[in-house]
Amino acid sequence: MTEADDRKPRSDEARYDPEITSEFAIPKGLDVPKTGGEPETTSEFQVPQGLLTPQPPAGEPEGSAFSTPRTYDPQGGLAAFTPATGVPLVSLVKDAPWQDRMRTMLRMSVADRPAPEPVQHEEESGPAVPRVLDLTLRIGELLLAGGEGAEDVEAAMFAVCRSYGLDRCEPNVTFTLLSISHQPSLVDDPVTASRTVRRRGTDYTRLAAVFRLVDDLTDPETHVSLEEAYRRLAEIRRNRHPYPGWALTLASGLLAGAASILVGGDVIVFFAAAVGAMLGDRLAWLCAGRGLPEFYQFTVAAMPPAAIGVAFALAHVDVKASAVITGGLFALLPGRALVAGVQDGLTGFYITASARLLEVLYFFVGIVAGVLLVLYFGVKLGGKLNPEAALHISERPLIQIAASMLLSLTFAVLLQQERSTVLWVTLNGGVAWSVYGAMHYVADLSPVASTAVAAGLVGLFGQLLSRYRFASALPYTTAAIGPLLPGSATYFGLLNMAQNNVDKGLVSLANAASLAMAIAIGVNLGSEIFRLFLRVGSPGKRRAAKRTRGF
Repeated sequence: MTEADDRKPRSDEARYDPEITSEFAIPKGLDVPKTGGEPETTSEFQVPQGLLTPQPPAGEPEGSAFSTPRTYDPQGGLAAFTPATGVPLVSLVKDAPWQDRMRTMLRMSVADRPAPEPVQHEEESGPAVPRVLDLTLRIGELLLAGGEGAEDVEAAMFAVCRSYGLDRCEPNVTFTLLSISHQPSLVDDPVTASRTVRRRGTDYTRLAAVFRLVDDLTDPETHVSLEEAYRRLAEIRRNRHPYPGWALTLASGLLAGAASILVGGDVIVFFAAAVGAMLGDRLAWLCAGRGLPEFYQFTVAAMPPAAIGVAFALAHVDVKASAVITGGLFALLPGRALVAGVQDGLTGFYITASARLLEVLYFFVGIVAGVLLVLYFGVKLGGKLNPEAALHISERPLIQIAASMLLSLTFAVLLQQERSTVLWVTLNGGVAWSVYGAMHYVADLSPVASTAVAAGLVGLFGQLLSRYRFASALPYTTAAIGPLLPGSATYFGLLNMAQNNVDKGLVSLANAASLAMAIAIGVNLGSEIFRLFLRVGSPGKRRAAKRTRGF
């Protein structure tokens, strides 16, 4: 056989040649139907043979999303989803704060939200969607990095989008990630943008400036273009902190001294606690400059106050050493992050709440490690530190109220608050301690219940002041809860553990955790009680965050 013969097509007999060993060869005796020129491969979308496909009516485009389904029967169909009286119209009160209006719309479904009325008018071609989303993310980043709750951050982002006429926007906030999605229509592709929060810094002055910017954007009488909004946002970022570093160190010392007076200290204890807290603050700044994580910064900052208290005990000086250590702990307890974490959990942001509470736990473990290490060596060296001293706190109402107000004032300085808010938060802290002292020392009620009621009043007054000044409630509440922080319960729990009384130590630490939760829940509950009296929507009620009752 020649080479040309090999190139000839094989006949049907050759196809059944038994010498062919290919796995695709057709066995002999099997009849293969003729394909008639059709492809032998079958598609998974091919209509099976014998199935009749219905033809679309004349004039109707096949596959239209707006065409009536062919299986729909108007006579025997199910009841319509729309009620007979129609869908109730939601009309928001125009003079209500933008936080409440935006929060109300965020808790609605997309179909129930009223159409946006653009406040900031752009050129006729409409707003530049990517630039509006970028501005929204930058504003949300500053708010989240400043410690604002996730719900308020989403409300601010939603307000910015609606101010420029962007409907169907869905912001999403987690602990470190911000994202927003805008769908122009049902037939257009959605536009999504995201931004990661890398650094966090406590500056309530910057937080208040961002709130003023959002308030101007939502005001129909104030025209702020995109370029103007970007310029103001850049100025907010470049602004220096209102207080220098030495003022923050001095405020940290005064806070610790005021806290030591609250737990029964005298003048010597005041200055000892102040010196210990200032040394700890400087050591923390040194560790931060070296790039150490915040866990080690808290550990190092907790050591000097504990060392000074142990030194007094070893020297047998007639000074309340426990008050020195407790005062130093007050300057380190992360009350701000605790309140924000519990607030996120109560409003349904469980991922962000879990992350913030885990951050609080790490900070607390760092404080525990630093204090416990110093206390352990102090006990081994023969220091006489009495855990029962917590039961004998002297009652000095006027002095303690003055100390609580000083503590709130210095806490406000540490939070970099505006000078105009320092007086209000100082008075709020004095009221909180007065209520706590009246309920706990005079009425002999539980410290947890007294703390919860006092924190509730802090949240109530803070929400009232924030609505009066159209600002965030954090500058009026965070510093005011400083006198209520569980510094003494934390210290005596650590002291019991250092003296091998693990059971008593765990009980005291559990009491400290209960007080911390009472503070956070009380602040949030006070804010919610205030909002109950605000008329936000036309029915007079605010929709709940979730209506499933856990199902």
